[in-house]
Amino acid sequence: MVPFLLVLTSKEEYYPTFWKMVRLWAKVLIYGMGFRLKIQADEVLDRNKSYMFCPNHASLMDPFVLIALSKNPIVFVGKQEFVKIPIFGFFYKRVVIMVDRSSPKSRKRVYEMAKKRLQNGVSMAIFPEGLVPTENVILAPFKNGAFSLAIEYEIPIVPQVYLDGKRLFSWDFFKGGPGVFRIRQHKFIQTKDLEQSDMQKLKEKTFDIIYNDLVNDKKYMKDTNRPNNEREFKSPLS
Repeated sequence: MVPFLLVLTSKEEYYPTFWKMVRLWAKVLIYGMGFRLKIQADEVLDRNKSYMFCPNHASLMDPFVLIALSKNPIVFVGKQEFVKIPIFGFFYKRVVIMVDRSSPKSRKRVYEMAKKRLQNGVSMAIFPEGLVPTENVILAPFKNGAFSLAIEYEIPIVPQVYLDGKRLFSWDFFKGGPGVFRIRQHKFIQTKDLEQSDMQKLKEKTFDIIYNDLVNDKKYMKDTNRPNNEREFKSPLS
């Protein structure tokens, strides 16, 4: 795939074609590893519209699941550390908006680059937790970036809930195996006519939608080793 990737990552206008290739790769990876996707979509995506995808982050398989689900080209905001992975890191830095979370300058750069990509009509994906939390955490507090960008560009938030990442593909080397990834795609949260002053309420609304699904799912709660009446965070404030 390397010769094709070199060409398709050389210019931004090639990104839609690159996306088709990456979707094929993601599906081969998911199904080849023995996983299956079971999707409950409360609202269907329009291929001609931009969205802000906001899934919970439970495992390293999450980005590939999101890629496989969306026919819309998506640009990810991802961690700078992945650049160090041989070969993968070379292409990663050419297509992903990288962020060093310890650097205010880096976070500002991410915001500027995201605005540029949204103007070109693609969708964006930001895992609002900012990391894969430890196994005993139900849902980590959300960062502001996804919600600020969604309001500025009046693009809908797409809350997606991944219920089986911890169980099937966790950080624990001795845990996991083939099985069904259940995904719930909730109705989109519209941001038209919202102001930046509404960002906190928007963040809390998205957090509560995802949290309520997780805490009410027996399999997910078993994987977190917590009683399902205990809330990890009373507020999604970061």
